[in-house]
Parts: sequence; structure tokens; C-alpha cells
Amino acid sequence: MENTLTSKPEIRKNIATYLGLTLLLCIPVYYMCIRTGQLGGGAISYAMIIMWCPAIAALLTCRIRKIPIASLGWKWGLTKYQLLAFAIPLLYSAVPYLVVWISGVGGFYNHEFVAETAKGMGWNLPDGLVIFLYILLMGSFGMIRSMSSALGEEIGWRGFLTPQLAKMNSYTSTSLWMGVIWSLYHYPLLLFSNYNTGGPKWLALICFTVMIFACCFIFTWFRMKSGSLWTGVILHASHNLFIQAILTPLTIDNGKTIYYIDEFGIGLPIATSIVAFYFWRKRKELPSLQEEDSSSNTPITA
Repeated sequence: MENTLTSKPEIRKNIATYLGLTLLLCIPVYYMCIRTGQLGGGAISYAMIIMWCPAIAALLTCRIRKIPIASLGWKWGLTKYQLLAFAIPLLYSAVPYLVVWISGVGGFYNHEFVAETAKGMGWNLPDGLVIFLYILLMGSFGMIRSMSSALGEEIGWRGFLTPQLAKMNSYTSTSLWMGVIWSLYHYPLLLFSNYNTGGPKWLALICFTVMIFACCFIFTWFRMKSGSLWTGVILHASHNLFIQAILTPLTIDNGKTIYYIDEFGIGLPIATSIVAFYFWRKRKELPSLQEEDSSSNTPITA
């Protein structure tokens, strides 16, 4: 007899409840972002608020649907997966930026940004050393701050939703569904606020969507392989950190640079798609998530 807690109708109710709550929580924040045209919100960051809506929705859904919170994948898992989760966004983001810098489409490095960084930190050092120290500090202590915001989304997306979808779908279908949902979550911000680099919104929408779908194949693989939501947190935090806080600020805009860099240019979607294809080829290594052991938070092979 099929377990009523893991039957497809019950799983669909879990997913519907979660998505409904996420939307309800996001709507007021979307409204303020659209009204002001920005993610800042003055003393309060609307970006941080909206990144924690998926987590709140996940915890409420667990309460309403009587799903153990322990099932969200809190255990650390194997450290090798966490290290890979940190390194992979650096790989797929650094390559397109290097191409941009070497080709001259964008310049390296932004002297004004480096000077402001040095002044803010009280450093009287050569630019090369300022860049090195900035990357070192951002890649360590900055990563902690980046994880604090990424955790909000990842408790929802990879902690709750990915395992629920994977109980009914293949790895490929789960990744595609996550791509659809995660893209739609960002669209109001991308289209109606300043969540872009200032280029054409049609290009930003296409590039961002391709990148999100590709990232979902990577994130889903790590979640299913490791059984831990922390791979998603580290992937997400590393992605945001290296692109938004390091590589883009260090890049000089040579006129059309915005068409090629950041999450809204053509470089990153190409790079993430190549990495996504690599993990899609490794999909047979993944265990089944038809059932999940809520005590150990590790997938059980069907």
C-alpha cells in the first residue's frame, strides 16, 4: 500500500501549499520593489526580505502539512560536495569574465572601484595588493554574509521544493520545473525594478532565464547527491559573491560590456550551460528520492 504521506496527491498538495504561501509572502515585497523601482528600500533591504520568503513559506508548509522540518536536509553531508559547491560558481563565472577582459569587450581593472575599496578599508597599498586582499576577504568573510541571504532561498528551493519534486519526477524534470519556478520568482524584480545591469530588458530576461535553468541542473544534482541543503546555500552564496561583489565591480565598461557580463549578459548563460550539461551527463550517479529518510536526511534508493 502506498504511504499517504508520500503519495503523489499528497506531494502535489505539499508543493501547491508551498508555492501559494511563497507567492503570498512575496507579493507585498514585489509591490514595494515595483513602486520604488529598486531593491534597496532605504534602511531595509527588500532583496533580503524577498530572499527569505521561500524559507518562511517552507517552514509554514511543514507545519501545515505535518512534514518534519528535519527532512529539509540540514545535515552537512560530505565536505567534498561543499567545497565543490564553493568552487564551481568561481569556475563558471571567472571564465567568461576572463574572455571579456582578454578580448577587450570589457576592461580589467576598474581603478575607481579599487581606489574606493582601498580608501574604505584604510589601505595605502599598491592596486594589485588591494585587489588580492579584497578578493581574499570577500571570498572568506564576505562569503559568510552572502550565505546569510542565500540560506533564505535555499531552505525553500533546495531544502523543501527540490526533494518534493524529485519524489515524483526524474532529475531532468525536477531541474526543469525548478528552472520555471525560480525564473518566475525573479521576473517581477528583473522587469520592474533595478535588478539588472541597465541593458535591454529583453536580453536580460533571456540571458537570466537560460542561466537560471542551467544553474538548476547544477543545484539539483548537488542536492540529490549530497542529501544536504547546504550545497545549495554555498552554491548560491558563491555565485552571488563572485559575480556581484567581485568580478562585475572589477570590470571596466567599454560601452557594450553590459551585454556580456553579469547575470544579464550572454557570457554567464553559456558557461553555466556547459557546466549543467556536464552534471546532466552524470545524472545516473544520483539516488532516487521517491522516499526520504527524515531522520538522516539522506536519500534512499528505490
